[in-house]
Amino acid sequence: MKIIIAGAGEVGFHLAKLLSYESQEITLIDTDKNSLAYASDHLDIRVIKGDVTSIAILNEARINRSELFIAVTSSETTNITACVLAKELGAKQTIARISNSEFLDQTEFGFTKFGIDELISPETLAAAEIELLLNQYGFNDTYEFEEGKLTMLSLRLSRTATFVGKTVREAAEVFPELHFVPIAIQRFGTQYTIIPRGDTEFKEGDKVVFITSKGGDEELFELSGKVKTELKNIMILGGSKIGYKTARDLCKGKFNVKLIESDKEIAFDCADDLPNALVINGDGRNVELLEEENISDMDAFISVTGNSETNIMSCLVAKSKGVKKTIALVENMDYYQLSQSIGIDTLINKKLLAANNIFRYIRRGEVVAMTKLTNMNAELLEFKVTSRSKITRHKIKDLDFPRSAIIGGVIRHDIGIIPLGDFQIELGDKVVVCSLPRSITQVERFFF
Repeated sequence: MKIIIAGAGEVGFHLAKLLSYESQEITLIDTDKNSLAYASDHLDIRVIKGDVTSIAILNEARINRSELFIAVTSSETTNITACVLAKELGAKQTIARISNSEFLDQTEFGFTKFGIDELISPETLAAAEIELLLNQYGFNDTYEFEEGKLTMLSLRLSRTATFVGKTVREAAEVFPELHFVPIAIQRFGTQYTIIPRGDTEFKEGDKVVFITSKGGDEELFELSGKVKTELKNIMILGGSKIGYKTARDLCKGKFNVKLIESDKEIAFDCADDLPNALVINGDGRNVELLEEENISDMDAFISVTGNSETNIMSCLVAKSKGVKKTIALVENMDYYQLSQSIGIDTLINKKLLAANNIFRYIRRGEVVAMTKLTNMNAELLEFKVTSRSKITRHKIKDLDFPRSAIIGGVIRHDIGIIPLGDFQIELGDKVVVCSLPRSITQVERFFF
């Protein structure tokens, strides 16, 4: 697939890096010579120095032959303009990164008529991820399919988890009516991802990813040995776009929100726009300030400043003060592997969230949604079953499905189902599959 990426900043470089691993034909365009030189030295891609809104530059990139054009520069206006031009010049699909979330809310104002197929806001994605994590307290990672018809949840198994020491088959026999299924396991202290089979044993310390249908999260929470506690009081460090959006969304719900911002002007703007949140102008790195603001009474602490190290350290301080749930925004992907070992519940990364959202466009078959499992070598894909799909020909147990992939759930008539071996997938179903990278091509063949 020929893909053109406009913008060699953090999001653009990260996308180019991930896509180049997929052996895609990538062209990266930017005006910054140093950013392009770095990308060219580290990635097997083509780079072009120039303005992405220049028709001559787009023609030089052979825009008329591109299957996907992704504009992720820091300028929203540039991204929208570039996508409009790219579509006119022959790009099949276009995606624009935006910062104004108002564009996402205006569903009646369709950007497709201007030639933009998809709008992506990394900040909005991050704020939505944080809200979902708070609503699914007790789980480290979450992802919803079809507005919660099926949900992906991950947790680390404690010694008290009911199914520790049992195989998947034994657990299924003991709890036959449950609404969840394990789809990936990472053994404690390793980076090795296992797609579980019937004889796979659950062990203490495992990070296990589950797909759940309605009610499955409650059952899973109970069986995992955790104690259910409601989150009510939330402290947010950083009044950035993510901090502001998170506070705004949480204030609409059941949460009491306290936001700390060091910049006086930003703090006053947040206070004006967020009447239901308590906004404090102060340095959140100051432990005395956090104690004065009763951090030990908080149920969750979310650090989304522009500095990854500040976010990590402040979450560790919050954890030491007894805060139940901590979430840190990080830019460095290498920090992901540290999250569990140092005690932070969840790390989130804007680049990864944006990349996950865009990745479904390069997958073959009718891919509705897609996410990479955090810190695990596996992908979670939602396929729409069409009349061409081979997946409908046999029951699940009779399909020659790759062993390093698993069907986790099916959505039929807006109802989430955890399918067993005797289940037969039908035209119109949406199927959630977890797969290791080596099997994705085989999996895709079942759906196109």
